[in-house]
Amino acid sequence: MADYDYLIKFLALGDSGVGKTSFLHRYTDNTFTGQFISTVGIDFKEKKVVYKSARGGFGGRGQRVLLQLWDTAGQERFRSLTTAFFRDAMGFILIFDITNEQSFLNIRDWLSQLKVHAYCDAPDIILCGNKADLENRRQVSTARAKQLADQLGLPYFETSACTSTHVEKSVDCLLDMVMQRINQTVDTDQMPIEGGGGISIDHSLSPSASTYCANC
Repeated sequence: MADYDYLIKFLALGDSGVGKTSFLHRYTDNTFTGQFISTVGIDFKEKKVVYKSARGGFGGRGQRVLLQLWDTAGQERFRSLTTAFFRDAMGFILIFDITNEQSFLNIRDWLSQLKVHAYCDAPDIILCGNKADLENRRQVSTARAKQLADQLGLPYFETSACTSTHVEKSVDCLLDMVMQRINQTVDTDQMPIEGGGGISIDHSLSPSASTYCANC
């Protein structure tokens, strides 16, 4: 029997070099290396969390979630491979580099790819401006990024894999969005829920376990 109630897949998207791999390593392992190694194709990390909604649902009981966080290559030559994974993901972490304006300008291109390949027309997405620790090299202002996020209807976070700023908070926000969608969905075929879409609640879960709430 699986030791989790939900297996949820998130996909990190964005141009090459924006820090997707470092972001996921910080979230799952709380580690950081400044060395840049380009992701080839697809890689993934896993983390087990306990989710409890601040907005009700799930019987008020914490849900054990196994998060699979998929790391995609940003180069164009891998695009046909990475887009093949879009439909299986339940949430998307769209990342640009605040020190690289082109990576910000390409956000709409990544969103257009999602519209074609994601599991529905309006998937759950958060926008992250990464490398917030490099303020002296900033090319994209916070106000400009927030304006785009507001236009697109996306939560926006300025993150730093180096200092861990807002990394966990941003993923927690996406998890809350996806879990609320699951809770509100009557027809489970609307989401790519694995494990047959069933819910197995462990009633022995401690009420003092860590909880994740909407804090977007």
